[in-house]
Amino acid sequence: MRLDKFLSDASPMGRKEIKQHIKKGMVSVNGNVIKDPGTYVDETKDEVAFCGEVISYKKFVYLMLNKPEGYVSATYDKHYKVVTDLVDEEYAHFEVFPVGRLDIDTHGLLLLTNDGDLAHKLLSPKSHVPKTYYVKSEKEVTDEDIKVFEEGIDLGDFKTIGGKCEIVSDDKKECYLTIFEGKFHQVKRMFEAVGNKVTYLKRISMGGLTLDESLGEGDLRELTDDEFEKLTKGI
Repeated sequence: MRLDKFLSDASPMGRKEIKQHIKKGMVSVNGNVIKDPGTYVDETKDEVAFCGEVISYKKFVYLMLNKPEGYVSATYDKHYKVVTDLVDEEYAHFEVFPVGRLDIDTHGLLLLTNDGDLAHKLLSPKSHVPKTYYVKSEKEVTDEDIKVFEEGIDLGDFKTIGGKCEIVSDDKKECYLTIFEGKFHQVKRMFEAVGNKVTYLKRISMGGLTLDESLGEGDLRELTDDEFEKLTKGI
């Protein structure tokens, strides 16, 4: 690819600014100063440096966000703050978007990326990617509720695929619920269908990717290679 395109993809600088820097001799390829922005480089082999600092090329970026309450899962909204407002400046030029959505009052794991193909695979109904939530409910979750969740619930517009519910508190008002779709308000609607109400909801995993609990609410970081492999395994 062209040298100016390489630097545009790999840094937050604009194309015009990049061309000016190249012409001033501020960029080198394999140790040789290059002043022609149209010079072609191999992004997988050539070493490109700006002011002596090697620039790593990345076409896609994958960010784990611990979504806080009060943000909508979108890149733009007229009335509310959006999750991309939380993206650090160093990732702004990647123009990431949320993979799926979490309600404005829901916390937890949200993947942000600019990889449209991966997002499509993760969200495709055919993939049946499991999503696990930590749920607090108004009433106790009964054995009958668990059975209904596992068999699937007819919510009117669709019937859920059988999920898994694990009680994690003595009063039976806290559980882990794993589902295989991601319909609008699905977890809340499932609890309402059995006469209960969700009072707190946090997504803790998606596929093989688990929320890093060391991330504070509103914090994000890039996925590790191991996390990326676990996320994409089987899809």
